[in-house]
Amino acid sequence: VWVGPEGARAASAGTFVVLAAHVAAMAPGTTIGAASVVSMQGQELDETSKAKITNDLTARIRNFTQRRGAQAQDWAERAVTEAIAATADEVYKLGVIDYIAPTIPDLLRQMDGMTVRVAGKDTVLRTADLPVENLPMTLPEQFLHLITDPNIAFILLTLGLNGLLFELSSPGGFAAGIIGGICLVLGLYALGVLSVNWTGILFIVLAFVLFIVDIKAATHGVLTVGGIASFVFGALILFSSPVYTISRALVISVAGGTGAFFAFAVSKALMAQKRKPATGREGLIGMRAVVRIPLEPEGMVMLAGELWKARAEEGTIDSGQTVEVVGLEGFTVIVRAVQAES
Repeated sequence: VWVGPEGARAASAGTFVVLAAHVAAMAPGTTIGAASVVSMQGQELDETSKAKITNDLTARIRNFTQRRGAQAQDWAERAVTEAIAATADEVYKLGVIDYIAPTIPDLLRQMDGMTVRVAGKDTVLRTADLPVENLPMTLPEQFLHLITDPNIAFILLTLGLNGLLFELSSPGGFAAGIIGGICLVLGLYALGVLSVNWTGILFIVLAFVLFIVDIKAATHGVLTVGGIASFVFGALILFSSPVYTISRALVISVAGGTGAFFAFAVSKALMAQKRKPATGREGLIGMRAVVRIPLEPEGMVMLAGELWKARAEEGTIDSGQTVEVVGLEGFTVIVRAVQAES
């Protein structure tokens, strides 16, 4: 097993895979370790279960490294019990791995002539002239590899919730709902593959609930502030395993953008509540009409293309004069004369 290229890591279960190999090698700049016990959801186990599993894995990893010496066994045991990790150079000096090789062809040259025991028999490896065939990932594999990046999974989850809430608040277009649903499903799939803390997801969902309630209830942004805090906290605890982390810069950027969007939506909702009604009976106030039947003080006016019963606020108003609606009484508009513009 070769851990590479530079920057790669064999963490958690990857540590066992490397140490169980007949030949273990790592590229410079790679790491290995952090193999402590966690649940499938990345959460801590109860003490009894954790002790049982830790003891079992410790015995297994000591068995894997038995042929590599006491120092290698001690380090491997601490990788399970203390979650320690180390660089390629550090574990090479301890005898945990056999070679440090920057590339696979270089590894094949180094391990040529090495003797390994397979099925109870010693076998000499002849690898110097072996061709190397690269098997690239298929398109589906590349796609799954992309979305299972913790940062991408976090973005998909956020986009999905945004899309669905936008569709629920402004139904009819369907595009936001469809795109949001797809992003949400992909995000949840990716999170299911990764070591996720579902409490973090609940905090993120709670944040969006607070955002949408703030728009509907117009609490002057109080719930939006709470939603941003819930969103950031949920994102920071979304992955409990040290192997998977989200960029804090990404968390701050997404939280800021989402919070700004909902703050804008809340401000628009408040403006709409304060705006003078433009439709219905109240919307007639301030409109102008033309007198058709003289107001003495009651008569008829042409208002918005319709004849309305009207009453003059003061005195009488002749036919053909322009008036302004100042009030309503039942189906009668109260008007006053408008001074002719010079």
